[in-house]
Amino acid sequence: MRHAYYEAVLLVERVHRQFLEVIKTELDRLGIQDINNVQALILYNISHDEMTVGELTARGYYLGSNVSYNVKKMVENGYLIQERSPHDRRSVRVKLSDKGLALHKKLGEHLEKQVAALSGANIAADELSKASDILRKLERFWTSMVNYGGG
Repeated sequence: MRHAYYEAVLLVERVHRQFLEVIKTELDRLGIQDINNVQALILYNISHDEMTVGELTARGYYLGSNVSYNVKKMVENGYLIQERSPHDRRSVRVKLSDKGLALHKKLGEHLEKQVAALSGANIAADELSKASDILRKLERFWTSMVNYGGG
């Protein structure tokens, strides 16, 4: 069990990094050089929402990245619009600009192509659902370890 557990932990990181490489390859194919793969993933996950940097960080999709720095770069490069909350002037909210929405659309189209190609990779929808279930269980387990000092 120990070996399988450790292998799963390592695989989670490798799969995430490989997915980031897929995003980088698509950005390169599109000739987009003013945003990196981690920033593009953050942008994609913002989608049509408006949120704070804290909310983005809490989602935790951005392994080894500084969300505040990446948000700042995306604002500078015109992918995000940053606005102070009208209700709490200390809070800054971000949303996609027109440029960000255009990239979001292109990334969505690319993800749809990946989904369509899954059957050719011999990956069935029920297998993906089962993998997601197991990953959610691991997430809950690790959250409990952190929150309750388990171990």
